[in-house]
This record gives sequence, C-alpha cells and structure tokens, in this order.
Amino acid sequence: METFTRVRVAGAVVGLLAATAGFALSTTTTHAEEPAAAQDIGAQQALRPMEDLGRGVVAVRNGGSVLVSWRLLGLDPAGIGFNVYRSAAGGSWTKLNGSVLTGGTNYTDAAANLAQANAYRVVPVIGGAEQQPSTAFTLTANHADEPVVRIPLRSGGPVKFVWTGDLDGDGEYDYVIDRQTSPQAIEAYTGKGQFLWRVDMGPNSTNQDNIEPGSATIDVGHNDGVTVQDFDGDGRAEVAVRIADGVTFGDGRRFTASNDDHQFIAMLDGRTGALRDSAQVPTDYLADGPLAARFGVGYLDGVTPSLVAFMKNRVGNGGFNLMMSAWNFDGTEVTMKWKWLRGNQNAPDGHNTRIIDVNGDGKDEVAEIGFVLNGDGTLRYSLASQGVIHGDRFHIADMDPSRPGLEGYGVQQNNPSGLREYYYDASTGRMIWKHTRSGTADVGRGMAGDVDARFPGMEVWSFDGLYNASQNRLTEPNTSLRPWPQLGLWWDGDLTMELLNDGKIEKWNPLNPTPTNSLPRLETVTDYGAVKAAQGGPTLVGDLFGDWREEAVYTNSSYNQLIVFTTDRPTSTRLYTLAHNPAYRNAMTLHGYMQSHHTDYFLGSGMATPPAPAITY
Repeated sequence: METFTRVRVAGAVVGLLAATAGFALSTTTTHAEEPAAAQDIGAQQALRPMEDLGRGVVAVRNGGSVLVSWRLLGLDPAGIGFNVYRSAAGGSWTKLNGSVLTGGTNYTDAAANLAQANAYRVVPVIGGAEQQPSTAFTLTANHADEPVVRIPLRSGGPVKFVWTGDLDGDGEYDYVIDRQTSPQAIEAYTGKGQFLWRVDMGPNSTNQDNIEPGSATIDVGHNDGVTVQDFDGDGRAEVAVRIADGVTFGDGRRFTASNDDHQFIAMLDGRTGALRDSAQVPTDYLADGPLAARFGVGYLDGVTPSLVAFMKNRVGNGGFNLMMSAWNFDGTEVTMKWKWLRGNQNAPDGHNTRIIDVNGDGKDEVAEIGFVLNGDGTLRYSLASQGVIHGDRFHIADMDPSRPGLEGYGVQQNNPSGLREYYYDASTGRMIWKHTRSGTADVGRGMAGDVDARFPGMEVWSFDGLYNASQNRLTEPNTSLRPWPQLGLWWDGDLTMELLNDGKIEKWNPLNPTPTNSLPRLETVTDYGAVKAAQGGPTLVGDLFGDWREEAVYTNSSYNQLIVFTTDRPTSTRLYTLAHNPAYRNAMTLHGYMQSHHTDYFLGSGMATPPAPAITY
C-alpha cells in the first residue's frame, strides 16, 4: 500500500508519494548504503512531526559577489529545482539563473550592484512549473563584506546560551537568549531582531554557583534549564524553563511557591513569554537542596516531542543525586511521562546529554556518557561494567558507514583503571575498542567527525592522537599536529568537517598537517566584532538558515547584537536541511558543554545518499 503525505513547498501544498522525497549528492558515493534490515525498520516507522520550515534564504557578500543560499527541505521531491530572483533597489524581480538549478542549493551572484540594496528570493520548480516564491532576504546597500548576519538585541548583560525555534509560526527560526545578570533573565526575539518578551528569573537565580546553583538559576557550568520546541504541535514553539518562586513572566505575572527549593517545569508561550502551564518537579532529592537542570527534546514514542530533564544536586561535599525525567505538553497541561532515579545504580554521567534513536526503531533514547535510557525511562545499558566512569565529552553518530547502526565514542576523566577513550555500539553498549594506559587517565576533550578522506568513515581524536574510528588506526600519531578536539562545523562546502576552535574556523589538512595552534584559518570571529562565550565557544551552533552548512552564533562585546556566522563559500553538494534530520534537530535543543551535532546518517567524504527522513510537517 502506498503512503501519501502532504508537503508544503515554499507556501504551496502539493501531494506526493513520501517515497519520492529526497535529494542527490553531486559527489561520487563509495560506501555501501545501510543494510536492508535497517531500511526495513525505517520503513515501518511512524512519521515524526517536525517544523514546517520555509526556505531560509540568506545572502552574504564575498568580495564583489554575493552568495545566495537556501534550504532543501526534508520532504522536497527528488526532482525539485530552483530559480533565483533579485530585486535591485526595490525594482522588479529578475531571474538570475539561465537553467533551473538542480545542484547545491546556493547561487553566486557576481553581477549585483552592491552600492544599492539587493533582495533575493528563490522559487521552487516542480515538473517544470514554478511554485510560490520564498520569503525574500535583503542585503543592504554597501553592505560589509562579511560571512555574517547581524540580529539586533536590546541592551543587557552577557549571553552564554542561545536557543532557537519558530516562536511565531512563520516557518523561520527565532531566538531565545539568556542574560547572565543577577537576577538572571531570558529574552525572545524574532529572526529579524524584533523584541518579543523578557522573563525575570527572580531572586532564586542570584546564586550562580556552577555546582549547587539556586532553584531558578539557568546556564551555569554544564546546566542550562531552558530549551525551545513546539511541544503541542500547533506550529509555534514553546519555551520550556525550570522555575521557582519569584519568576516574573513575559506578561508581567509573578510565580509564587511556598518553598524556595520547590521547582517546577514551566511551558511559556513563545510569542508572549506568558506561562501556559507548569508542574512540580518530584521532591525525591529535596533534602539535599534544589536541582540544577539540563534540558533537551526527544521523540521518545516516535511521534510526540518530550522535554527531557537531567537534574542533579550534591549530597553534602560528596557524590551527586541524579534524576532524569520526561515531560509532555498537550497545549493545556504539563504532565510527567516518567522519572528515573539513579540511586545506587552504577550509571556514570558526564557534561552533556544526547537524545537520539540508537536502535533504529524511530523512537529516541536518552544517552549519557556512561549509560542509555530507553524512551520509557528504563535503563537500556550501563557502560560502568566495562570500566567507564565520568568524562567530559562523548559522541554518538554513524561513524562507520559500513557497519549497521550508530557508534559511540567517549573520553574519560580521572579514571583509575587507566581507560582513556573508548568506541562502542550505541544500541547495545558492546565495546568495540578501548585505549588504556597505566595509571590514572584524564582526557579532557574528545571529538568525532570525518576530517581525513583517506580513510573510511569518521575520525575520533583527543589529546592522545587522531584515530580512524572503524579501523582503530592511529592516523596522526603526532599529538602536536592533530586538530584540537573542540567543535566541528560544516562550512567550506566539501564533505570533510571543518573545525570551530576558540573563535577560529579552521581546516585541518591530513596530507600536510601543521601544528595544532597554527591550523589554516578560514575565518576568525573576532575580526567581525564577535566575542567568545563560555569555554571560548559560540552561544549556539546549528543549521539555522541557508543550505545544509551550519551557522555559529556569537554576540558583540556590547551584548546588543547576535552575530550569526554563515558560510560565504559555494558548494555543489545538495543535502536536505540538517534541521529536518531527527537526530540533528534533537541535538540543537541541547547545550551542556557545547558539543558538535551529528546526523543519524554518515555525513562525510564518500558518503552514500541518505534516505529521506521519516517525518511529516
């Protein structure tokens, strides 16, 4: 039986077979597709509702030309093409391309008069017929030559984190920011910088200790306590926030509770900042004080987005209580789906969470560095029995495209057994390889991505060197020549990953490696007035607009402007927006220690054409 879905194409709704949705890679594919068994599992999955995004057109100068870039959507039909139009100085729309564009979703306009304003829009072409045009993006007259989109903010204090979601339902991303003042605050802005609302986190946010913060404190250490998602499926995102007594919402109403240590999961209206509903956090660990929180989103049943809350407090000066819980919002009520208490179970946590479908059944699991919970809140496995303890960073991705399923890679902190880094089956927890040395191991950072096209799949690297993951092969033994293990960023248009390290977008060359501190730079964020946020990083990384390459969000030094770095490099590679990939979009909702996001398919040199995502809008 054929399954039909309804797909919005730049405002026009067309019916098509879900099976025809997809795209093509312009590069040669050398690795095998996923095994038939994995494909069969995907074919049986329910369709996951995801954001009904627009084309996200963006234009930036690169010297005397303009790169125009736009989204290929997850359910666009395979044969879709595009025409690009320009309106100069408010004049009529002129088509720029001679034949319909069917390659990478970007176009270089070398003929624009940059002394005047130029607006750009794209028009999808299906079966030879033009569809409704996209929303236009205007590059102002005499615009600076910079790979940047600047979004105005109100004046305020420092910003550590930014979250994104479609708050007003127009199909484009808006922004929620924190203010690291005392008391703290969160603010919301449209994608064009229109101020929407402000929430004062109140007196219980003044204790900003990164280990034992106040009951309403957000964004300290690896804790955030805020995220953004359309939880009730009405086309507009809510803002989830952990609150306590004394919080004042965007409509001026104040939240009261009888005990300052009592905490609540609140859902705010994304347009107004008003409270829609709240529910109290369980008090199992209340005797040890309020719980710090880290938030993310996953589709734990495959079709409904749930808030996942990692919440932790300290027992005296010793260990930590850990509660994990899932919450749903149906448009009226916030309800707890489940809670999991670590208690005396040996389940090691770390500094970031990943919410991803590890077994390919369409339902997400919740992963920590040393254990995984099923979507119903039961323990799937713990890596503790295999020597894993606490560590700073871990990754889950399709690191080996020749092997079914996803793999995990993690590093260890102060491990007395000498275990330094490890690589495992993400579905079962079965260890594939370990690196161990004598003595206590302390590996601060680890990274995963395809940075060396000579070897199949992804590389993993830490301060111990760079390895091809699938072969456990040390490909760059000189630790002073391997890339720094911070963040990856898709930027220059080829299929190997670039690096985002301490405000520098860099390109590591495995054929001619240079010292780690002297890698060739593609861009330096401070050249454009950006300041580095916590840990020298951005406030947000994600595929926010344009084609499948990623954006990195910073602020200026006055904290009255978001500086969104977006590529000015063309690419012939055609991929649907990463924001329509379920694993990647979940990752965009998570912060903790800032980490790279991964798709649920292998994205790298020699990649196979990934299947269309099992989603609906």
